[in-house]
Amino acid sequence: MTTVAARKRLVPRLGRFAWLMALYAENHGRLARLFDIRHLAEGRWTSDIGDGVALRVDVIGQHPYTTEVRLSYAMTDPVTGESDPSAYVRLYHDARQAEATHCYVGRRWQDVIGVNPTPERLLGHRMRMNTFLGKWLQYLGERGHSTATLRFVGPLDAAEREVIVQDA
Repeated sequence: MTTVAARKRLVPRLGRFAWLMALYAENHGRLARLFDIRHLAEGRWTSDIGDGVALRVDVIGQHPYTTEVRLSYAMTDPVTGESDPSAYVRLYHDARQAEATHCYVGRRWQDVIGVNPTPERLLGHRMRMNTFLGKWLQYLGERGHSTATLRFVGPLDAAEREVIVQDA
């Protein structure tokens, strides 16, 4: 056996699922450092750092062990009318995980992976969404978004809540 082959056996491999769980943990840490979402009231929040594009943080639901939010900019895709980009994120407080459940970056998930994706394709899509979320959260932090820049706009009305829940 070669030395390289022997070393490969000794070094543990990180599978795709384990990699995805690591992304969830990393995203939870980034989101907690940025906005401390767990302690925000339900409703719409904005973070404006003076760059002309305010960040919207919609806290859709606060539950004992989870929080559901939507992050988006205060601008829309001219074709679909959707906030672009946007990400629906579910935070699992006890496990310290933040999962991007849906992202809209120019196209809906059905257009990207199809209606009946294979498990491998679905896992790959989840990895891309959560990698996107991690990079976006890092960018927001570098630009200066934080709890100090958040302002409460008001509660989400019933129509906004319905649309948000249907999209998710």
